[in-house]
Amino acid sequence: MAQYIVSARKYRPDSFESLIGQDNIARTLKNSILRGQLAHAYLFCGPRGVGKTSAARIFAKTINCANPGPDMEPCGECESCVSFKEGRSYCIHELDAASNNGVEDIKALMEQVQIPPQVGKYSVYIIDEVHMLTQSAFNAFLKTLEEPPAHAIFILATTEKHKIIPTILSRCQTYDFNRISVPDIVRNLRDIAGKEGVNIDDESLHVIAHKADGAMRDALTIFDQTVAFCGSDVKYEDVIRNLNVLDYEYSFKLVDAFLAGDYATAMLVLDEILAKGFNALHFISAIGSHLRDLLVSRTGGLESLLDLPASLRERYREQAGRCTVKFIYDALGIVSQCEAGYKAATNQRLHIEFALMKMAFLGGVPASTSQELPPKTSASLHPSHASVGPSHSSGHGRPLFSETAPASVPAETPQEPKPVIAGSTGNPAPDESKVQMPDQVGHDDKAEPKPAARKRASGLSLSALMNEEEITVELATEGKEEPKALPEPEAVIAMWPELVKQYDSQPRLANALGTAKLSAVHEEGLVKLTFALVNEAQKNWIAEKRLRDLETRFCKLLDCTSVRLVPDVIPHDEQEKKIYMPVEKAQDLMSRNPEVNELVKDLALDIK
Repeated sequence: MAQYIVSARKYRPDSFESLIGQDNIARTLKNSILRGQLAHAYLFCGPRGVGKTSAARIFAKTINCANPGPDMEPCGECESCVSFKEGRSYCIHELDAASNNGVEDIKALMEQVQIPPQVGKYSVYIIDEVHMLTQSAFNAFLKTLEEPPAHAIFILATTEKHKIIPTILSRCQTYDFNRISVPDIVRNLRDIAGKEGVNIDDESLHVIAHKADGAMRDALTIFDQTVAFCGSDVKYEDVIRNLNVLDYEYSFKLVDAFLAGDYATAMLVLDEILAKGFNALHFISAIGSHLRDLLVSRTGGLESLLDLPASLRERYREQAGRCTVKFIYDALGIVSQCEAGYKAATNQRLHIEFALMKMAFLGGVPASTSQELPPKTSASLHPSHASVGPSHSSGHGRPLFSETAPASVPAETPQEPKPVIAGSTGNPAPDESKVQMPDQVGHDDKAEPKPAARKRASGLSLSALMNEEEITVELATEGKEEPKALPEPEAVIAMWPELVKQYDSQPRLANALGTAKLSAVHEEGLVKLTFALVNEAQKNWIAEKRLRDLETRFCKLLDCTSVRLVPDVIPHDEQEKKIYMPVEKAQDLMSRNPEVNELVKDLALDIK
């Protein structure tokens, strides 16, 4: 069996042309070689797996190549290229700063730098993970890095540029490598799959590319893992199961449920996803990404922002056409709030379920509630009749009324409505005495609004319709309670100690309320009680944290909802002076007790 080589090593770039996603850097390096403008130190920085070390190797091989091509690509046939490929080159050196990060290692490097190359023009030193060098090693490396021998070139590679000291950065030409885009990763994976004889669809390649997060090495590693699981025939279902990735179907199903107002389906989808072991926060993030893609699909000119295969683009466009921009905007706001408060939530599942319900309510009344509505009676379905039923329908002694007609029907029709007798089947009766008038129908102390009163009158007899104005006035006034008289300011102030007693379990608040100065007045139909506190801090604390609870309890004590509490601060000149020091306590005792004052004089005591 031939020795297996992972794809990340087997298909590692060996020329500038095969370097993926870093075209600007490849062009700059080739131009510097072509013009003979080589710097003595380079710094390649960027995320993992984007080609930093590969670019350094290609650059080192090209500047030592005896016969470079017209586009500055290494020939791969000269002694320098062959020796590098076989791993026996004496002019290209790779060091791992993670394991050689001390001053002694840098001293050995400085001695090695003095030796000229045996083959080629330059001795190239590629130092990987250079940020792992210690502070002392960096300082020891400064002089050599700034003024190396003419044949020495340093290429430093790192994923954490911020950890390198500024004196090193100032001595290097810095090249920032970018994350590789999803289309570039998909294109490269498709070429490799063809070379390996693997049959894989575009959706699976996009899943792998998104999972790699811009790193080509990670993408090739995931590709090898997928092929090991699926074999040479890779299916989308096997890929998402192997990589533990949420299927697009869940997101499409959820948005359909939101548009239909079906929060029950959304909660069932969440339960299914959690049962499969997915992280709930990743689930919310997936919804946000799906909504973002819907917004991009709906907006013309943003197609380039959609990293999806062609088979999914049309599906996104179809669902986006059924969503309004406001719906997507509001749903994204709910997702953002859910993500922000997820970690602080005590019941995290309920936190997400509540977010799903809010998104389902964006479309209007949820569909799940339609099953809970009681069936309509035959009388309420008739477009031209208004029914006045007995009190058993409402349970409160109030008759139930239905709309006389849809909104499109004119208010006045040629055919007059027939009166309906309470308890009858809807047949008119000639005797108007049997028609229930408003004073004959049982009612509680709550009155119907005025518009409802006119609808009620429309079901009465013809003679009642003639007196509609009188009936309307009666219905508008029935059930209303006489407004209660406002309590007197003195009575409000007298009730304050009772409020303070309710906070005995909170000494800080009770003490502040107990020492407050009170004043009450009648103003604009309210009783305003101003309670002045000792300082501004107490006032702000009570106004922000306690005022609503204080007003609620005080209104219950007074049995009046027209009381308002206003916190204030006692003026400084009106505040009582508090005694803290022993001298002040002695002086106060002497001022209030003449006997103590005489005793101090007789004994010649020094109270200071």
